Amino acid sequence: METPNRVEFDRPSLSRLTQNHTVVDMHFHSRYSDGMNYVRSIAKRASKLGIGIAITDHNAIKGAVRLEKFKNLLTIPGIEVTSKEGAHVLVYFYIIEDLVRFYETEIKPFLGNNVMASISLNMNEIIKCARKYKDLIIFPHPYCGVYTGICNPFFSKEQQALLMDKVDGVEVINAGNMKKWNLQSAVLGFNLGKAMTGGSDGHNLFQMGKAVTFADCAPDRASFLDAVRDRHTYVVGKETHLFQKVTSNGYKIRSSIKNSPNVMEKNVRYSYSIINSKSRQVKKSVQRQLNKRFRKNG
Repeated sequence: METPNRVEFDRPSLSRLTQNHTVVDMHFHSRYSDGMNYVRSIAKRASKLGIGIAITDHNAIKGAVRLEKFKNLLTIPGIEVTSKEGAHVLVYFYIIEDLVRFYETEIKPFLGNNVMASISLNMNEIIKCARKYKDLIIFPHPYCGVYTGICNPFFSKEQQALLMDKVDGVEVINAGNMKKWNLQSAVLGFNLGKAMTGGSDGHNLFQMGKAVTFADCAPDRASFLDAVRDRHTYVVGKETHLFQKVTSNGYKIRSSIKNSPNVMEKNVRYSYSIINSKSRQVKKSVQRQLNKRFRKNG
């Protein structure tokens, strides 16, 4: 059988992939954060597709805990934590008890006023807390159009490098992202030489399986997470169509604003940081050109 590409930008053929591989959508949201669907519906859809699923709600674990009850389904306990800076980080656990302990001990005491708000721990502190457990730490959508990716102007290049060194890998295809950002994320993944994952970042059932991570391993949680950690996995996916993005994002925005008034404040701060970053780049470019002319004419 032909060896698949590590990362492939194409619509996943789930019926073909599931014949010889363990396939998981590693990024999905339920009604316990900003998703539309109940856990039972999510489990039913994953079973129909023949894939495993990780419910990774924002700063919440009720969905992941309830998903654990579906014993005939490959499930990955997870959570997407929003750092004090606003950037997101995914943490996956080998056992559900560790997810619960992590949440109760490390996250719950530092929660904001609502589920979508940033917690009061910065990114470095969150990673340090997560390292107390047997888990996998992944930066989702490292490049994206808003502040939720780790590769944003809130963090200096030096900070980004230090944080990248402390995690297990990055999400290289996020079906809810734009292709140009996913391409940059994929390049980052290859350059880091760490684990690479893919997920739909689905908030509606129709998004499930649009981007997946798969491996030639036993169809159980430990084997799959080991394969991810050891870089024995592959990622295939394609961005959600524009109309579907609009439908999903419309619900996400309404849910986010309802659950977290400071989302708008974060977007404003991010816009200012982008403007300031671009301004600094222009100034540096102009200064370089002036220096060149001075040397040439000197």
